[in-house]
Amino acid sequence: MIKIGEWNDLIVKREKEFGVYLGCADSDSEVLLPRKQVPNGIKTGEHINVFIYRDSDDRLIATVNVPYITMGKMAVLRCVGTTKIGAFMDWGLEKDILLPFKEQVGPVRENHEYLVRMYTDKSDRLCVSMKVYEYLSSNSPYKQGDAISGIVIEYSSEYGAFVAVDNKYSALIPKKEIHSAIYAGDHVEGRVASVREDGKLNLTMQKPIKMQIRENAEMILNIIDSYNGVLPFNDKADSKVIEKEFGISKRAFKTAVGKLLKDGKIRITEKNIEILSEEERAELAKKGTTKADVVKRAKPETKKPVSRRSPEPVPDRKGTVKFTRSNGGRRNNRKALMAELSEMDEE
Repeated sequence: MIKIGEWNDLIVKREKEFGVYLGCADSDSEVLLPRKQVPNGIKTGEHINVFIYRDSDDRLIATVNVPYITMGKMAVLRCVGTTKIGAFMDWGLEKDILLPFKEQVGPVRENHEYLVRMYTDKSDRLCVSMKVYEYLSSNSPYKQGDAISGIVIEYSSEYGAFVAVDNKYSALIPKKEIHSAIYAGDHVEGRVASVREDGKLNLTMQKPIKMQIRENAEMILNIIDSYNGVLPFNDKADSKVIEKEFGISKRAFKTAVGKLLKDGKIRITEKNIEILSEEERAELAKKGTTKADVVKRAKPETKKPVSRRSPEPVPDRKGTVKFTRSNGGRRNNRKALMAELSEMDEE
């Protein structure tokens, strides 16, 4: 029996000018192998291994060319065009294969790649589907901390991005790990955050902590530089503002900013983050950089308080002399500043 979408070992039954007809020993069914693909010297009765599919006229046809995907298998294919009925994918043969609209799990864009699986529709035509989740394996060789690469097969606003690691192992990038737009077909690299009890992988796109902090700090510095050295907000900005501008969480942002502070590369003001000039960096390097040197929170000036040990008499409206202490404002400002610096140390 000749099987569509698969490699078949067939016999040359008869020859024609335009090719040879192939078939099985126990069947009368025949399929054409076009002349341009017929191996030189092949004779009637000899065996040949060919792949079977349908041509543009929907007729079974044989080829010795190797397709990128076969029946029941998964492969990454490139979209070469979209129509109302679906998208057409390049699979290595003359006729592109259809990815029906109903078999898509997200937007399909021309010249983008997607992981798909081959099947036959009700009319016995070869098609591919993006619905591959249930066919992924949960028996991967990866363990926590291992580096991986894969392709996004589907995005869920509730759970995150489902990924096929090595195009075959089931994995998930949790929603909390995603800080920028991600689509089905996107190629991703990351690490295994954990291996679930069912064998599926939880992934993180974050690099090892020290490396990630260093890269985030460099990225932040470059973006501040694009603002002529003065970022229009500081580390107390809303998390949505930070994620939109830098593509990272507020926590990661503050950690990287802390490194830049420690390295003496920036200062934080009441409303901005500023890059220090070379002269300012050199001056700080001479006397030793501290957070107090580079954090300049604008505070309203307060009057010099009266010493607790030397209270001064203050007459009331009636002329009666009373003693008062006026150092509360100083104490409160100092407490607020220390709390801010303490918070930075903890982060």
